[in-house]
Amino acid sequence: MPIVTIQQGPRDIELKRELVKRVTDAFVDAYRIPAETVQVWIHETPADSWGAAGKLTADK
Repeated sequence: MPIVTIQQGPRDIELKRELVKRVTDAFVDAYRIPAETVQVWIHETPADSWGAAGKLTADK
C-alpha cells in the first residue's frame, strides 16, 4: 500500500481534491494497483512556520 506524503502551504480544498485524485491516478497507472490501496497525506504548514533562502515564506 503506497503512502504519499505531500508537504505544502495551505491550499483550497478543491485544489487538494484534484491533487489527491491525480496522485492516486499516477500510482494506479504506474504500479497497476487498485486506487483503494493508495493513501495520500497532505501536511500543510502555515507560511510563518517555514522558510527558504534564509527568509520566512510569510516575509516574501
